[in-house]
Order: sequence, then C-alpha cells, then structure tokens
Amino acid sequence: MIRIIQPSTVHEMEQYYDLRWKTLREPWGQVRGTEKDNMEDSSIHFMALEGEIPLGVCRLQFNDESIAQVRFMGVSALAREKGVGRKLLEEAEKTAAAQGRKKMILQARDYAVPFYEKCNYRIVEKTFLLWDSIQHYLMEKELN
Repeated sequence: MIRIIQPSTVHEMEQYYDLRWKTLREPWGQVRGTEKDNMEDSSIHFMALEGEIPLGVCRLQFNDESIAQVRFMGVSALAREKGVGRKLLEEAEKTAAAQGRKKMILQARDYAVPFYEKCNYRIVEKTFLLWDSIQHYLMEKELN
C-alpha cells in the first residue's frame, strides 16, 4: 500500500533528497546538491512510500497568499504508471487548499505535460529550456 508522508527524520530526508536527485538530476549528468535550492526550509516536502521504500517525492511552496507551487516532483522509474504521482499531487493540492491557496502552479517538463493534463492542469505558456534539452511549460489549476 502506498502512503504519503512529510519526511521529518534525518533518514527520511536523506531518502527524499536521494530520490529527488536520482529522478530529476542524475539522468542528465547533474551533480549531487543540484536537487536542492534556497527554499527547502520554508517548503513542505512529501514522499510516497511503499513499506519503507521511497517511490516518489515532491515539494510544495507558497509563492504568495493565493498561489502555491509544486516543485521537484519525481517518481521512481519502477513506480511510474501506478498512481504515485497523482497521490503526491493530490496531497500537495489538499495541503495548499487547506492553507487558503486558490491556485496551484508548476513548471512541467515536456514529457510530464500529459500527466498534469490528466490531473486537470492547463498549460499557461512555454517557459524555459533546462540544460539545453528539457523544455518546460508553466501549468496551473484552480484549487477548491
């Protein structure tokens, strides 16, 4: 059974950042440390686990009083197409709505756009090209 936690122990945070690096940085030759930024301490982190095995991660940050943003969403290759990403996204949306945010935004990698569209996000605009190879799109969704 897949459960979503907010990692809090040193071990859980190590697992969280390790999976974030493995899914979002390592395949493109990026070094460890690039999976973090200066908003880690002010954001809410989510990790999907099956037993004690990390399957997916994402981070929720609050941009202002009405807008939240999902960042660093990554799902293990072995767990894709099993609902892990959707569960992480739903937990982030629920948390953002409970904190009074009305809209969720994110920067989707080109290959992830269909997933987010299935979760009722819409493309706002084509944005940046990461590492000269990964096109990103600003997407948004109104929260209930």
